[in-house]
Amino acid sequence: MLMIDRIFWFLESAVIGIIVALIILMIIRMIVDKADLNPFGATHRSVRRLSDGFIAPVRGLLREFNADPKYAPILVIVIVILMGLLAINLLGTLAQMTLGIIWALRAGSLPALLGYVFHGLISIYILMIFVRMVLTMAMVSYMNRFMRFLVDATEPLLGPLRKRIPPVGRWDISPIVAFIILWLIQAAISATLLRGVRFASFATFN
Repeated sequence: MLMIDRIFWFLESAVIGIIVALIILMIIRMIVDKADLNPFGATHRSVRRLSDGFIAPVRGLLREFNADPKYAPILVIVIVILMGLLAINLLGTLAQMTLGIIWALRAGSLPALLGYVFHGLISIYILMIFVRMVLTMAMVSYMNRFMRFLVDATEPLLGPLRKRIPPVGRWDISPIVAFIILWLIQAAISATLLRGVRFASFATFN
C-alpha cells in the first residue's frame, strides 16, 4: 500500500507543481506587460512564447463577452486553479477506489469490491459532468476532442433529464438533478455494499 500511496502523492505533487508554475508564469506575464518592455527584447519574447498558448484562447473568450482582454492572465489563473482542484479531486477518488479494491480483494469480499468500483466510477462520472459544465460556460466547442468525449460520455444521462426537466430561465438544471441522483446512488452503495467496511479498510491501511 505504501507504493500506491507514494504514486498518488507524486501525481498530486506534480499537479500542484504545474498549478504553481502556471500561476507564476501568468504573474510574470502581467509584470512584463505592465512594465512595457521592448516587445522585441529577449525577456518579453520568451515570456510571450511561454504564455500565449494559455492567454490567447482566454482573450478570445473575453472579447466574445465584451470584456477587456487585459484581464486574460487573471482569468487563466482562476481556470488553472479550478482545473487543478478537479485533477486533485480525481486523483483522490482514484486513490480511494484503488485502495478499496485492493482491500476488498485481500478480504475476499465481493460486495465490497463491487461497492468500491461502482462508488469510484460514479465519482469520476460526477467530475466529468462538472468539467463539462465548466467547459460549456467557457464556450468550448464540440469540435474540441476532449469536449466531444465529455459530451458523448455524459449525454446518455443528461439528455433524458433535459427532456423531462424544464430550464429555469436560461439555465439548464439537468446537471444539478444528475448530481443529486448520482449522490443518492452513492449513498445507497455506501449503505449496502460498503456498509461497515469502508472505514475498516482504511484503518487497515494506516
